[in-house]
Amino acid sequence: MRDVNSFNRVILIGRLGQNPELRYIPQTDRAVANFSLATNERAWSPEGGDSEIKTEWHRIVSWGKQAEFCEKYLTKGKQILVEGRLRTEKWQDRDGNQRSTTKVHAMSITLLGRRDESTENTPPRGPSPGTGDFPSESNAMPDMKPGEDDDVPF
Repeated sequence: MRDVNSFNRVILIGRLGQNPELRYIPQTDRAVANFSLATNERAWSPEGGDSEIKTEWHRIVSWGKQAEFCEKYLTKGKQILVEGRLRTEKWQDRDGNQRSTTKVHAMSITLLGRRDESTENTPPRGPSPGTGDFPSESNAMPDMKPGEDDDVPF
């Protein structure tokens, strides 16, 4: 029975720590991709007021067509957004010790980052430059100064 008062959803934005490893499950021939994702956050030190960047590593698992997409388009260092669910796996190691790991089972993966970070295999996202959908430097909006009215009604 599903508890209506619980929700298992994770949203991460980070960079790939390695190229995805793709394999196929022998019985079903279903693709599965595994890779690591690094997220960073700034931690402030109360004593000195200095900041330190802390990196958290996440294990990501993707299945089916999405796994094949990962293997084809994701590369080490690429910035992505992952939405998924947390899953904890438990097993017993060779010495008889109980072990566990928590992974994010990806439901959706979105490519992020600048266009020049992408490889030639990356599918285009959004309108391409030169189509008139991007402002050029000559018709870009000027920088606003604090207190200037920008004619926004809210």
